[in-house]
Amino acid sequence: MANEFNKEERVAFEDLLEGFDDALVLSRMVSKYDIGDVEAERGSDTVWRPVPYIAQSFSGLDQSSNFGDSMQLSVPATIGTVQSSHFALTATELRDGLQENRLAKAARQKLASDINVAVMNTAANEGTVFVQRTGAASGFSDVAECDAAFNELGIEMDMRHLALSSRDYNNMASDLAGRETMNGKPTRAYERAYVGEVAGFDTYKLDYANSLTAAAGVTVTINGADQYYTPVATTTSANGINKTNTDNRYQTITIGVSSGTVKVGDAFTIAGVNSVHHITKADTGQLKTFRIHEIVTGAGGAGTVKISPPIISAEGATDAEEQYKNVTATPATGAAITFLNIAAASVNPFWRYDAIELLPSKLIMPANSGMATMSATTDQGVTVLMSRQAAIGTMKVQYRLDVMFGTVCTNPEMAGLMMFAQT
Repeated sequence: MANEFNKEERVAFEDLLEGFDDALVLSRMVSKYDIGDVEAERGSDTVWRPVPYIAQSFSGLDQSSNFGDSMQLSVPATIGTVQSSHFALTATELRDGLQENRLAKAARQKLASDINVAVMNTAANEGTVFVQRTGAASGFSDVAECDAAFNELGIEMDMRHLALSSRDYNNMASDLAGRETMNGKPTRAYERAYVGEVAGFDTYKLDYANSLTAAAGVTVTINGADQYYTPVATTTSANGINKTNTDNRYQTITIGVSSGTVKVGDAFTIAGVNSVHHITKADTGQLKTFRIHEIVTGAGGAGTVKISPPIISAEGATDAEEQYKNVTATPATGAAITFLNIAAASVNPFWRYDAIELLPSKLIMPANSGMATMSATTDQGVTVLMSRQAAIGTMKVQYRLDVMFGTVCTNPEMAGLMMFAQT
């Protein structure tokens, strides 16, 4: 069996997988959904994932006029990422068995990092709940703002996570280390820069973090009336026969730009548009925060942008709007848009566990394909495929490790970001 791995390589791969599992930190903090190999291939690696229903209730004994329709929304989730790390060793280099292990360890670290970065990017880029802090990270009050923002929207109070850049995390640990009146935590904060659970969020330190540049000097208004959104579960094709699912996470609006330039990622509020509790529909008293997801058109001081979440004010009075209402009012034409990321800084994403999904998949190579392969699956469901092939002409052996996965934010209003020093 010329393509069979020797025992030493199998042991090395088992050790490699164990280390890989340990390195998948952020991927442990999101839910997982396995499409299934056959379904994934037949569906072009895309599946529609359901958005939780939001129920309504009405007062009174006679409810005969209140039996409206319920709408199930869904979002597309795609397995679109294949990450590969590889190395090669010559016949002389293979005399030192440690080189193979060290290179494999480096490959494992890189692939684990790729998965963690994908999770972080999804939370940072898709989350719409924006917490603006004017000073440096200081501790409890910062995380408490994230907690309040989630609570006011009716987000469930368990399984919440906050990932902080190293500097912001350490600033919080510094504040905690100075609290001599507390037992235990201050000591760990001083010795290990440890924060742990704060205000209902499990906190994690990132050794890498996204950043968002400033939207300073930008003057923008709403350009046009009645820019509200009506959720729909499906869209019918032009022939009136075929129906396709609709992604309701985004809305295209028209804006007027008097100065400056807007960009993807900017966070903003709209004058007169408050957020509501998702279940009770009560006014939170806080302006709703939005993100720019895409620049659709832009010319002559006016343009259209795709934003998230959509503005669902229930102005159209449909059952779907009442069910998914998220703001108090439709923005008036000329309403001022205020940007929140007014200084460049690191992005600290936070989310509830089931707002982000990791979709693990696998690559399969048949036996007798001309290379030796072995694979194993981590606790998160990610399958690592290790392949080896030798070239007789060069006496060089090539190794590669591959993972295949996707990430999706199923509800942008259950994820967000916090930025400090926004003055």
